[in-house]
Amino acid sequence: MNLALYGFLMVATFMTLIMTKRMTPLVALIVVPTVFALIAGFSTGLGDMMIDGIKNLAPTGVMLLFAILFFSIMTDTGLFDPLVNRLLRIVHGDPMKILIGTVVLCALVSLDGDGSTTYIITIAALLPLYKRFDMNRLYLCCLLMVTSAVMNLTPWGGPTARAASALKLDPAEVFLPLIPGMIAGIAFLIGLAAWFGRKERHRLGHVPTNEPTAFTGMAVSQFPEARRPKLRWINALLTIALLSGLVLGVLPLSILMMLAFAIAMIINYPQVAEQKERIAAHAGNVLAVVSLIFAAGIFTGILSGSGMVEAMSREVVGFIPPVLGPYMAPITAALSLPFTFFISNDAFYFGMLPILAEAGAHYGIEPMAIARASLMGQPVHMMSPLVPSTYLLVSLAGIDLADHQRFTLIPATLVCVVMTIVGMLVLAFPLVG
Repeated sequence: MNLALYGFLMVATFMTLIMTKRMTPLVALIVVPTVFALIAGFSTGLGDMMIDGIKNLAPTGVMLLFAILFFSIMTDTGLFDPLVNRLLRIVHGDPMKILIGTVVLCALVSLDGDGSTTYIITIAALLPLYKRFDMNRLYLCCLLMVTSAVMNLTPWGGPTARAASALKLDPAEVFLPLIPGMIAGIAFLIGLAAWFGRKERHRLGHVPTNEPTAFTGMAVSQFPEARRPKLRWINALLTIALLSGLVLGVLPLSILMMLAFAIAMIINYPQVAEQKERIAAHAGNVLAVVSLIFAAGIFTGILSGSGMVEAMSREVVGFIPPVLGPYMAPITAALSLPFTFFISNDAFYFGMLPILAEAGAHYGIEPMAIARASLMGQPVHMMSPLVPSTYLLVSLAGIDLADHQRFTLIPATLVCVVMTIVGMLVLAFPLVG
């Protein structure tokens, strides 16, 4: 009980500090778990826990580092400028079309299963439009994040793979019955985008325009000296090859990003001085994101290494009355919202999901149903400060994390509810065991 209490207090303290802006996420991720680990009496093994957590997130940190550099370089070369020009011609200054286009574009780009890549590409393409028409960027981040979360339920996405691995199930078998719920979630988001669009139309009006997107300081490529229009097709082929490699799993994600970055530098900026200049131009963004990844490693390392996650999971399951046992599938779906927000996906799926599946088995509910139900909270999970790509999203969009969380909480929760209801209607998992 003490371990569980320490775990809940640690998470609550961490969230309070960053939500009230009394401590930056970077500092809180390091200081809060360290203090609680010392209070709980883990001083002797503290270093090992931290190192283990950092090691587990190291591939993610490397991937993000080179992903940011690669797609930033592609942006510098002007690769995405024609896409923005085409989008501008389609939307003709209509905020509703821009917002609906945000969901559609994000859903297509998200098929690679990587949130960070999705955010980099979609922000590069859409942010100039939002700036050009002075649209609310909280709408942009909300729609991108929740759409990405829904599409991330594909078998090659992280959550489905974790749930299947934790319960030793086939990821494809877990995924297929979730498709109707995913379609319903995307449809709901398109409706939400239309509602946001009506509000923006009322606030901004319709801004007709046929002008090109090369507005001063607003073009996707903001470094004229770095543009390489003659190499656009080569860069496009390189990007397509990279995304294809991600989907096919040719090499580990971090290695693919490193290779793509190196090739892009050689093709576009063969001079050493040019390469140094491009890296320096994006060093600040890289440092801001990657530093948070390794700080999150300390938090998750202590949370799991100390046994707090397991203790928290058992306490939660213990609070479920026997009379509610037959409803373990929807209970699991409901629990996935707060718990995947407060703890990492690894902690939830490998620490808590097996316990929930065991409890469900006592009431005749198949582990497959529990696995599918456990994925319903992913739109809320993506808001968590423990999700590395969340920092990338708000950083690229230029908004505050706390503002994003407050604004997106209700829409994300509603999408979870829609997917859960549809999931039960199509019997992906039962209401009653």
